[in-house]
Amino acid sequence: MLSYPSGMTVSSRALHVLSDALRAHRNQRRTRWRKLTPGRQALLVIAHLRKGETYADLACGFGVGTSTVYRYLREAIRLLAAMAPTLEQAIEVAIGKAFVILDGTLLRIDRVGMAGGYDRAFYSGKHKAHGLNVQVIADPIGRLVWISPPLPGARHDMGAAREHGIIDALDQHQIRAAADTAYQGAGPTVAVPQRRRRKDPDTGRYRRLSRAQKEVNAAHARRRGPGERANAELKNWKVLRKIRSSPNRADELIAAVQTLVIANA
Repeated sequence: MLSYPSGMTVSSRALHVLSDALRAHRNQRRTRWRKLTPGRQALLVIAHLRKGETYADLACGFGVGTSTVYRYLREAIRLLAAMAPTLEQAIEVAIGKAFVILDGTLLRIDRVGMAGGYDRAFYSGKHKAHGLNVQVIADPIGRLVWISPPLPGARHDMGAAREHGIIDALDQHQIRAAADTAYQGAGPTVAVPQRRRRKDPDTGRYRRLSRAQKEVNAAHARRRGPGERANAELKNWKVLRKIRSSPNRADELIAAVQTLVIANA
């Protein structure tokens, strides 16, 4: 098998965060020798998460066995997941912002069992695909603040946000948020676009929005737009474009990527 040098659009800060965590973990366990240094192991892990490199390709490029690649990845992902912020920590960050942007996104997954209709909970009718629903909180310029643990893809954004406690936390701390129409009724602190009014009894059609309402919606869309940047950055980590692990282990993978995204900002 051939190997070649390549590059990644990831800051050295993310590499140093993971390298330091691996070095501390090895010292705690009193590991005497490893095939790769903490820095090389960190590079291997980031290459897998960012570029979706396979175990075989990584094994060839780093001169180790595929089983070693698997062990290195599992070890680092657990460490990164443990470093991910909690909702309480994210709320502390959000309190210092003028407002936050709340949005849900679907992370596609192909490791869902089909027997007994188990896959139905993971099928999103909106996206016509199986996946996991995650709630994303971003700051006004689109930097990631928090990613929720995943829920089955069929779950509605509003229900998912309530289950994670996001809506209650925003209301309790009076944090203003911008969101789309999926969060209608989330409370006074969550601003959503104007919706079309009820049907006209004479024509049977929905009444059009007034010019002022359309201008309000346009301003709201500009305010909420940077939140899409956080979703796009999340999916720049190719391992999340289509998750190939079990849904039961996806939460650890998503939390690990979250730690690197925040470090990479």
